[in-house]
Amino acid sequence: MANEQISLPYFVGVLVFAGLVIRYLFFSGTSSQPATRPPEAFLRSREAAVERIQQMFPQTDRRSILWDLQRNGGNIQGTTERILSGRLETPPVTFQPPPPPGQSASAHSAPATRQVDKPTQPDLITRYNLKDKIDMETKSGDEGKGKGWSSNREERQASLQRRRDEMILAARRKMQAKMAAQTTGPTQ
Repeated sequence: MANEQISLPYFVGVLVFAGLVIRYLFFSGTSSQPATRPPEAFLRSREAAVERIQQMFPQTDRRSILWDLQRNGGNIQGTTERILSGRLETPPVTFQPPPPPGQSASAHSAPATRQVDKPTQPDLITRYNLKDKIDMETKSGDEGKGKGWSSNREERQASLQRRRDEMILAARRKMQAKMAAQTTGPTQ
């Protein structure tokens, strides 16, 4: 009996088996808990996060907060930092979060009409003061044509602004032609 030795492969096998048994007994329940978390608990935690942020920043839209929380995995601190720095993104039109709990479907439609009533940015013609260029469309197209890229910063900026104005006016002409075609098409 004094010469009995435990071989190294046998000893490693016993350690691996013991490790698997301990992992199964002690750690198997915690890894399955997040997967079995009910969706109601998730919605409650998300609504609690939105409520906390809206208490700090009442001017911020609930929909924007929900969008940011969804994008960053529910990180309240990250959303708060984006609001403070002014980098909170507006959600796309396709993002329609569920209404807050306790509100009916008719109450949910009220914010949608409220958003429509909000004054939006003015149209591009007003925003870039292009009303006078509408009258002189042909003249503005002749300026600066044929020039290459200038090394002067002011000339480059003027050229880019002129090209922007031309694109806006061209888009306006196309839209007017399209609307004219639509109004004359069905009547004939």
